[in-house]
Amino acid sequence: MNSLISLLPMLILFGGMMFFMSRSQKKQQEARQKLLDGLKPGSKVVTIGGLHGVVAAVNEEANTVDLDCEGVILEFDRSAIRTVSEAAPVVEETKEEVSEDK
Repeated sequence: MNSLISLLPMLILFGGMMFFMSRSQKKQQEARQKLLDGLKPGSKVVTIGGLHGVVAAVNEEANTVDLDCEGVILEFDRSAIRTVSEAAPVVEETKEEVSEDK
């Protein structure tokens, strides 16, 4: 009986630690899911392999993204995305007319 009383505080402490650890992990999973759900064309991303690119397209059915890496389009699973930054600004090219002096 005496050993049970001395073991009880340790069990309570252990149970509390497990509760807070699982709560923290759940918050991290929700944040990651929110990050992946926020993917849209134009977002700058880094994959788990370290590849930097811009999202060209998102395929919700296949759960994949197409990344534009300097003109090369690569298809990745959405789970392969490590970080996402804001969407790149759209730059419109304008043709300047060059006048030649003769």
